[in-house]
Amino acid sequence: MKKLFVSADIEGVACISAPVEVDKAHQAEYTPFRDQMTAEVAAACSGAYAAGVEAIVVKDAHWTARNIDPHKLSAPLGKSLQLIRGWSGHPFAMVQGIDKTFDGAAFIGYHSAGGGGGNPLAHTVSSRAFARVELNGAVASEFLIYAYAAASLGVPLVFLSGDKQLCDEASRTIDGLQTVATLEGFGASVLSLLPADAVRLIEAGVQRAVSGPAPAPLKLPSDFAFKLTFNKANDAYAKSFFPQARMESDTELLLETRNYFDVLTFLWFAAQ
Repeated sequence: MKKLFVSADIEGVACISAPVEVDKAHQAEYTPFRDQMTAEVAAACSGAYAAGVEAIVVKDAHWTARNIDPHKLSAPLGKSLQLIRGWSGHPFAMVQGIDKTFDGAAFIGYHSAGGGGGNPLAHTVSSRAFARVELNGAVASEFLIYAYAAASLGVPLVFLSGDKQLCDEASRTIDGLQTVATLEGFGASVLSLLPADAVRLIEAGVQRAVSGPAPAPLKLPSDFAFKLTFNKANDAYAKSFFPQARMESDTELLLETRNYFDVLTFLWFAAQ
């Protein structure tokens, strides 16, 4: 494997447990976890380089998409590392920048889907907007949504770190996927690896993942029934004018399509 795409979130990094820890408005609480997000991404990159990867692109994919400290990332001599910050509006969102030239993808700091108990900060894309997101009748996590986006380009997901519930889901979904469970949620509490141990295990896990055969890219369904359950009926109504979307109830919108890019475009539109 020569080229790796890394998408990074924060709610699945070691020891995180409270909303103030992911919010820039609370710098004293946020800064240690911004630093942990950066350290886990740097560890993933180090493991990949050690296994022979030559080029890495990292997408900062939490909130403002301006969390990772770029001054704490580096590439070995003769290799490259690029960082995508901010949101362009492209529907690929958390995997903006991925294309068919990548040999694999790794997701760092990911978390359980909205409505799940695997993480006190569980949500899907926007906890403000959505109570629940479903794809073909099953609850959809950000892992699943964006692993499908990568798969639509033929790029396999090779590694994931985050909470235990999500790692278990991902392992059932992708045979041969390497995972590191950083924490396990119990209500509003977590049982977590220590930050340094998470960094060490992520580096080793990514090195194993890119050294061996990559899992096959997820096989996309031929048809998609994508349902968004909004927290507020007003928001559902305002977003119901998306082409081909229809209201199933005062708070539910359904989009049926055969084109997965339509799903991603609808999700981006509805989350704004």
